[in-house]
Amino acid sequence: MSLNDVAEADARPIAVLASSRAVIEGELSAATVVMDQDTGKITSIFHSVLPASDFPPGTAYADHSPHILIPGLVDAHVHLNEPGRTEWEGFDTGTRAAAFGGVTTVIDMPLNAIPPTTTIAGLKEKVQAAEEKCWVDVGFYGGIVPGNASELRLLVEQGVRGFKGFLIDSGVPEFPAVSSTDIALAMAALADEPTTLMFHAEMIPPLAASVGDDVQWSLPPLAPIGPLNEYATFLASRPVSFETYAIAQILSLAYIAPNLSLHIVHLSAIEAIPLLQEAIAHGVKITAETCFHYLSLAAESVKDGDTRHKCCPPIRSKSNQNGLWEELMQDVGCIKTVVSDHSPCTPNLKLLPSSISSSSSGDHPHHSNSKSEKDKGDFFAAWGGVSSVGLGLSILWTEGRNRGISVEDVVRWCCKNTAKQVGLERQKGDLAVGFDGDVAVFDDEGVFEVGEQAMLFRNKCSPYQGMTLKGVVKETWVRGQMVWEREGRGFGKEPPRGKLLLERRR
Repeated sequence: MSLNDVAEADARPIAVLASSRAVIEGELSAATVVMDQDTGKITSIFHSVLPASDFPPGTAYADHSPHILIPGLVDAHVHLNEPGRTEWEGFDTGTRAAAFGGVTTVIDMPLNAIPPTTTIAGLKEKVQAAEEKCWVDVGFYGGIVPGNASELRLLVEQGVRGFKGFLIDSGVPEFPAVSSTDIALAMAALADEPTTLMFHAEMIPPLAASVGDDVQWSLPPLAPIGPLNEYATFLASRPVSFETYAIAQILSLAYIAPNLSLHIVHLSAIEAIPLLQEAIAHGVKITAETCFHYLSLAAESVKDGDTRHKCCPPIRSKSNQNGLWEELMQDVGCIKTVVSDHSPCTPNLKLLPSSISSSSSGDHPHHSNSKSEKDKGDFFAAWGGVSSVGLGLSILWTEGRNRGISVEDVVRWCCKNTAKQVGLERQKGDLAVGFDGDVAVFDDEGVFEVGEQAMLFRNKCSPYQGMTLKGVVKETWVRGQMVWEREGRGFGKEPPRGKLLLERRR
């Protein structure tokens, strides 16, 4: 498209972003990106920085050199918890936090909202709760639970981006774990559907073959190796065998649906990597993700009682972290994506001792805690989940720069591949003509401290509190419209314009 074409394109309003550095179709170069503000699409890209004078008078134009234009991140693993547990999170606060960090699309997990997204009725209720509240685009996963196999194809028709099931207790009673029989039924139902079947892959290995794999509950050990407020005690209770056994179980059933894409969420244990590599070599369609916290936090650094670090699977050793990075940086590795797994709760559910600083939510009162001080810091009783939506780009950049990553790597792991995972690879995850005008303006040299002003999620309780991170998002654009500006308008006065992504996957 020529500049004359740009100027004469039905006189529709356009926005133009330029920079000496931009990641265009996976490559770093100078670029000028033109977006149609009516359709929200990128209409043209020039591989140089064009001046404002090349565009019609009044065009929204900004040259962001030397900051980097990157595609908006697609965070394919977020718990927004609405309806039902909006005191934990919600569409408004969760998507604001996402926009702060350059995330332009989030995919909401089927739990911990009430009801969960395991039926058509549950999806409709969630969609109704999300309408006119989202600052970025939002898609939805369905869930697999015992007895809902007949709902799965219907959920595909209604636009869910994939499905998730647990092989171990999920932590909430309305989303029970699945057995191998349930998994087989789900695979058979989805065998020819354009979707992704994902698993929380932890499972208590049976003591003998006769034990079976019925729903398993995660309880404190009968004989803990140490005090329950020591992280080492918790870590020992979720050994790597939980992950490897669960993944082996999933792989043993893959023959049921050889064309169905399978995916392991939040992979933590490096011992599982050879299992996945071997399966892929034999033609199984399976990928894995890992999370910002597994790549940046290590067990050796977790202080006694600091339950902000509790999640499942657990944050493991520094050497395990190094192994995750090694696999991630392989072009043909099984770990394809990095996501937040933002899984918040109210601060009282973290049972933090008074010796550990944590502020309560900024928009509702701190809930009282009936636990005595001596009971606080219990890693087994505390809610498991790390809050980090909107911080991931900076977390990854801070840790990854020391390991030699490039901004192109970040785009591949957090934009392009996550979009592909959820069937959005033809409209999101890249800066290309015809794609949505989802852009983050990234200052790769900027730094900030993670205080309350950087945690826009509802409850300001995160293991990243007080840390200094490198890499600052200056602006976030969703479908050709600026939704967040760090220095200036903030979120402005316009209402949320995020779109609910409910078109059927193809």
